[in-house]
Amino acid sequence: MTTRVLVVDDQYLIRAGIVGLLRAADGMAVAGEAADGDEAIAQAALLRPDVILMDIRMPRMNGIDAAERILADASQGAGPPPRILMLTTFDLDEYVYRALRAGASGFLLKDTGPKRLLAAVAAVAGGDALFAPSVTRRLVEAFTGSAAPRDPAARRPELEQLTARETQVLRLAGTGRSNAEIAQSLFISEATVKTHLNRTMAKLDLTSRAQVVVLAYETGLVAPGADPRTP
Repeated sequence: MTTRVLVVDDQYLIRAGIVGLLRAADGMAVAGEAADGDEAIAQAALLRPDVILMDIRMPRMNGIDAAERILADASQGAGPPPRILMLTTFDLDEYVYRALRAGASGFLLKDTGPKRLLAAVAAVAGGDALFAPSVTRRLVEAFTGSAAPRDPAARRPELEQLTARETQVLRLAGTGRSNAEIAQSLFISEATVKTHLNRTMAKLDLTSRAQVVVLAYETGLVAPGADPRTP
């Protein structure tokens, strides 16, 4: 199955390099290109790509505003929304947190190597968030500081409707783990993990795995700096 990608970046050489890489890769196809957020919105509506590689910092309209608009428009349509993978120069770019809250599937540094870029596109196309646990912790710590863990129920009453297993899955997903890693930790199948995660996201009105990560930190279910290795 071919993954159709829309490449959005105002720097021609970077955009051309990514386009060339995608065209040479098995299972990937370039749906189109855009040089700013306005063009990205128009192209996304016209081409309906599976994944959008979106630069954060662009003239006219930045990638965050464009991502928010694209995902809002897609929610009104019949088909599934595109997965949006943000491109940034710095691993703790000031806009990254906002991108995750908007529903982006993750972020990728512009100096990422070709193999990792292709793997990242494949990962978000398959429904995963992009983060390794260490990257997730650095990102969230930059915005939440070193505050002590909070009582999740006190911050988000909706968490009370989760089952014990759903809470375990949410907590582990909040550290950036993949379904396979969660399954290994809880001694259950990947299919069961996916079922629990889908139910959890529906109950909490979340639309992307990245939002799962953000909520887990915001509610105190995962504490900044923590690396829970047990369910």
